[in-house]
Amino acid sequence: MPLTFATPEALLAAEGRDLGTTDWLVVDQARIDRFADATDDHQWIHVDPVRAAEGPFGGCIAHGYLTLSLANRFLPQLITIDNLAMGVNVGCDRVRFPAPVPVGARIRGRGEILRVVPKGEAVQSTVRITIEIEGNERPGCVVDTISRYTFANPTSEEPS
Repeated sequence: MPLTFATPEALLAAEGRDLGTTDWLVVDQARIDRFADATDDHQWIHVDPVRAAEGPFGGCIAHGYLTLSLANRFLPQLITIDNLAMGVNVGCDRVRFPAPVPVGARIRGRGEILRVVPKGEAVQSTVRITIEIEGNERPGCVVDTISRYTFANPTSEEPS
C-alpha cells in the first residue's frame, strides 16, 4: 500500500523515509518481445531463446531499459499524492543495472525518499527505486526518479 501525502509540508517532512516494497511482477518473454518491438531492439540476448540459451546468461534477459521503465509502474505503488493539481516526471539521476533480469524472474520495487525540496509553488521529490530480483542479492536496476508535484487545496493531514 503506497504512502499517501496530502500537503507539501507532509511530503517535505518525509525526506529519508523508507517506502517499503511493491507487489511482485513476473517478467515474461511476451513482455520482453513487446518491448523489443516498441524500441526496435531485437538483440538475440533478449528475443532468441535458442541462441540465448548458449549465451552468457543461459537464456533470454530483459532489456535494461525495460527494467528501468518498470520504475514507472512501481512508483505509484510506493507513493501517492492527494490534492494533486499536477504531477510531472522531471527525470532520473544515477541509473544502474547491477544484475540481468532473466525471463521468468519475479521483480519488485523498493522505495526510499532521498530528497524533497520546494520548487516555487511545487515540491520536487527524488525517490530511489531499487528493482529487486527474487532470489538474487543484486538488483536488476537502481534509479533515482525525480518528480515534481503541485498541490491543489492543501490540507494539514499527515501521511497515511
